[in-house]
Amino acid sequence: MNTFTLVLCDGTHTERIERVASFVGEDPSGSFGVLAGHERLMTWLTLGLARFRTVDGAWQYLAIPGGILYFVDNELSISTRRYVIDTDYQRISATLEEQLLAEERNLRALKDTLRRMEQGLLQRMRALAREGGVEAVMP
Repeated sequence: MNTFTLVLCDGTHTERIERVASFVGEDPSGSFGVLAGHERLMTWLTLGLARFRTVDGAWQYLAIPGGILYFVDNELSISTRRYVIDTDYQRISATLEEQLLAEERNLRALKDTLRRMEQGLLQRMRALAREGGVEAVMP
């Protein structure tokens, strides 16, 4: 059976998985598969689950927040902020959902902080304009 090597890179480490038989992922155009001998390919993976199968026949699931996929010379490289691998679909789905909810909460908190900073800056600029320290007309 023809195989290829999967190289996973995140912010803290790189992992090589040999003897991969197939990979299934999703990019903005939809789902796609990669087998050994595939032509050169580069795409942006969307947030979610990908999967790959090694020659022993076991599927492994890969949860990623998006990333760059590059396939050349029978080596498939994925660069992402972080990833989680698991053989149990239910468990990795739950992990992915937890991570998504945590990221959503963090993003909401960041947006709230930025909004408060913007409001504070506008208030300060209006106060300066009233004092004659700013020549521009403030809204």
